[in-house]
Amino acid sequence: MRGLIHASRRTIGAAMLLGALGLDAVNALEPESGEAAAILDCERRLCTLLEQRDAKGEDLTCALSKTWVRNLIKSADQPTVKWGFGDARCSIRIHISRAHVAEALAARGTDYKLWIPPHTATCLVEIDGQARTLTATLAPKLILKDGRVEKIWVNLTNLEGPTAVKATLWTAARLADNVGLFQRPLIKSVNRFISTTCPKKYPLAAASAVKRQ
Repeated sequence: MRGLIHASRRTIGAAMLLGALGLDAVNALEPESGEAAAILDCERRLCTLLEQRDAKGEDLTCALSKTWVRNLIKSADQPTVKWGFGDARCSIRIHISRAHVAEALAARGTDYKLWIPPHTATCLVEIDGQARTLTATLAPKLILKDGRVEKIWVNLTNLEGPTAVKATLWTAARLADNVGLFQRPLIKSVNRFISTTCPKKYPLAAASAVKRQ
């Protein structure tokens, strides 16, 4: 979930929604106005959902955009996967069922399969001084048990854009899902977000959840 909401840092989530195609010459991709505020607002609403675990209410819907500088993307390089392009920006509209998330977190003693519906991101990336475009569709799959994520699959299903970038992202996705190259840090990051980050940043939501028990 966090990989969709706050895609960044040293996990496949940072590289997963990056791509290329277009024609405008650029020097660098600057963060768009409102990027950070939109991410924080979506994070707050996601944390409220995760803390309260109430199936009643609106689903989580967010329109997000995130810009990464080249050096940050390259900090996620692996021996088998390297980012050979410039800055990147991705935009995505998220829609996740409140009822399904609440049910997944409440499940005890057995595995719960939380399959996220397909989401398509539209990205810009710098390639040889050009801002190019790519679309990436992914439908993440999570298995939870006793309120914790046990397994995650990025499940990249489609890429449209330049061949070189598609090759990099397909390789990263296959290593993540088939080999488990990024599994451990990604699972750790998501569970930390659920159990530590949300209660710490949004204590009122956590306190409300305690009262409801």
